[in-house]
Amino acid sequence: MRFSLRKDLINHQNINVIDFHNGQDVNFIINIYSDSNQTALQVLHNNTRSIGNTLVMTGDFNIRDSDWDPNVHYHSIHIEDLMSIANSLNLDLAIPINLGPTRFTDN
Repeated sequence: MRFSLRKDLINHQNINVIDFHNGQDVNFIINIYSDSNQTALQVLHNNTRSIGNTLVMTGDFNIRDSDWDPNVHYHSIHIEDLMSIANSLNLDLAIPINLGPTRFTDN
């Protein structure tokens, strides 16, 4: 296998697109940190067409939402963008097996 950081597909300080070759197949892994303004999410939304077969998209999306945190009692306005991006990459939401907090306070 051969791995490459693909800044030619998305060149953003908070998005890492990594491809890896396994024979003839090329697959992608995306890691994201989205700031409180959802900047990286917006950049990714505008560039998903350039990314091929994505196996995993992970990171810190900074989206508190009741879909994955039972302590949050609302839906974020950004959840639709994130789910739209995931759908365009043929990804599904993975639900943790051991439910617990997804966010901890600083103290």
